[in-house]
Amino acid sequence: MAESEGVAFLRADVDRFCREIVDLAPALRLRRLSELRAMLEEVTGAALMAAMADARGEGWGLRKIGTSAGMSHEQVRRMLTEGRPVREHPAR
Repeated sequence: MAESEGVAFLRADVDRFCREIVDLAPALRLRRLSELRAMLEEVTGAALMAAMADARGEGWGLRKIGTSAGMSHEQVRRMLTEGRPVREHPAR
């Protein structure tokens, strides 16, 4: 899937941020990246929830929402029921 102009702009900004912190001490760099990740999860999680709720309000089924959001319909159901994003468990 091709990135939209807005996503490409944000990707470039995040890439720039990562290049700027590459020379920091590992502890500081890890802290900055952790802050960035938490902020991105908060902002994108809220936007995803709003978009899924809007789609549901327009009569979309859970499977269609899940396909569009790149997740299972069960995860969509849980998120909409709980009213908050379900955190993915990172691969170890």
